[in-house]
Order: sequence, then C-alpha cells, then structure tokens
Amino acid sequence: MFGNPSLITRIAVGKAAGFVIGLAGFIAIPYIWADADPLFRWGILLWYTTLGALIGIFGVMTWHPVLKLPMPWWFRASWLGAWMNFVLAFFAYDALAVFMASMFGAEGVLASPFWFVLEGAVAGLVIGFLATRYGGEGKETVSVRE
Repeated sequence: MFGNPSLITRIAVGKAAGFVIGLAGFIAIPYIWADADPLFRWGILLWYTTLGALIGIFGVMTWHPVLKLPMPWWFRASWLGAWMNFVLAFFAYDALAVFMASMFGAEGVLASPFWFVLEGAVAGLVIGFLATRYGGEGKETVSVRE
C-alpha cells in the first residue's frame, strides 16, 4: 500500500492524521473549556479531518504555475494549515475567543484566536510530512501504473 506514490494514499494518510489531531482536540476541549458547545467539539474534529484531506490532495502541486517557483511539501502543508485556520478564526472568532480565554486567561498573551493560525501551520506540517512520507508527492501520485 505504501510502496508506490498514490493520491488516494496521500488523502487517506492526511485524513487519518487530521482525524487524530482533531480527536485530540475533541477529547481535550471539555477539560479546558467545561461549557464548550458539543457542536464546537465536533466541528474541531471534522475541521482537522478535512484539513488532512486537503493537504493530501494539494500534494500533487509541486510547482506554482503563476510564480514559477517550486513548492516543497513543508511549504504547501504549513501554508494550507495556516490559511485554513485563519479562515476558521474568522468564522468561529467568538467561540475561539472564549476557548482561548479559558485556556490562557482573558488578558493573556495567547488569548487571541488568531494563534490558531500558527497551530494550523504546525498541524499542517505534521499532516504534510506523513502524507508525503507514505503517499509520495507530485505527478507520480496521479500517474497510471501498469
């Protein structure tokens, strides 16, 4: 299964790694924020599973077509993780603000929900490393093999 580069393997490994990260959040949130909405917990679990799938799919692009620059796995994965968590911070700002305040205090340095951008970059690096390690990258993942 892990011998040849494969887009399906990249997506499966990315989803599995994202699921594990999301599951860690799903389990930890009630200990950090006792009044957390169950939908917030499920949202975190499904968000990181989806992020893993996107990082898996994005592994086909190793060259930026407009800028004509190479895109190594660590750049693609961390950029996508940071970007997706930046979007998450906009859509769930209020819930994330309460979550961060309960974890770090209302006046803490890390109280801003936009710290999730950095967390997304780190999660993206982990997911991207695993997806690339076990699923390969580039055109080889979509090439037809006989």
